[in-house]
Amino acid sequence: MRYHLDDLLTLMQVLRDAEQGCPWDLAQDWDSIVPHTIEEAYEVADAIERRAFDELPGELGDLLFQVVYYAQFGAEQQRFDFADIVDTLTTKMLRRHPHVFPDGTLASRRPPGVSAEQVQTQQVNSRWEALKADERADRASQPPSVLDDVPRTLPALSRAAKLSKRAARVGFDWPDARGVIAKIREELEEVEEALAAGDQTHAQEEVGDLLFAVTNLARTLNADPEHCLRATNAKFERRFRYVESELNAAQRPLVEASLDEMEAHWQVAKAQEKERTPN
Repeated sequence: MRYHLDDLLTLMQVLRDAEQGCPWDLAQDWDSIVPHTIEEAYEVADAIERRAFDELPGELGDLLFQVVYYAQFGAEQQRFDFADIVDTLTTKMLRRHPHVFPDGTLASRRPPGVSAEQVQTQQVNSRWEALKADERADRASQPPSVLDDVPRTLPALSRAAKLSKRAARVGFDWPDARGVIAKIREELEEVEEALAAGDQTHAQEEVGDLLFAVTNLARTLNADPEHCLRATNAKFERRFRYVESELNAAQRPLVEASLDEMEAHWQVAKAQEKERTPN
């Protein structure tokens, strides 16, 4: 027996059932699911990059499950359901592909004898961008902004860099890196003040301001903040794996090791990396 889309939608309805559902699923909302959605999208990309096609059905399923989640939220609040998602997407794609569906219907086709190769790619791309621009204009309720078209779906660091770069183009920027560093110190002080006051919510807000300021520093240095953080992630992983390896060699369980022990191995890993780095 193979399950189908309707089975998946039923599964989600049961998971969210107030009496028979899963406590974790019942506790979720629009905002709590977003980080999982982003993570699942990256896992799909990772599987493709590794050519792990045997893993791809599972990863794509996890990503689809996120869409089903949002559809369930929408249905519960009587905003929309999964059928509305499919209808909206299909309508949009038909509208954006008049070179494939000339009458704007799923049944319509190009005249016989006109192949895909004969359709001018440049004309298709121009038409696509024009249609998207029209859609944006239809949605616009405010005057144009220099920040328009910065995708909200970008990773937060990348989007912060693009937003600040757009603002910098019209002169809203620090004169040099020193001004950004001063802003970073200011934001860090505000984090400390919020923590001293016991205001966790305010502290979280200030951490966001701090991250935004650090992103601006990367931009000022002509560096991609995502690249900078990926490099640091890789460095952290290398060093922590070394710590694990050394403790394992000493038959010392990680959970029983003291912070001082772990720090000592960390410093060794750090020193070894410096020795291997050419001057």
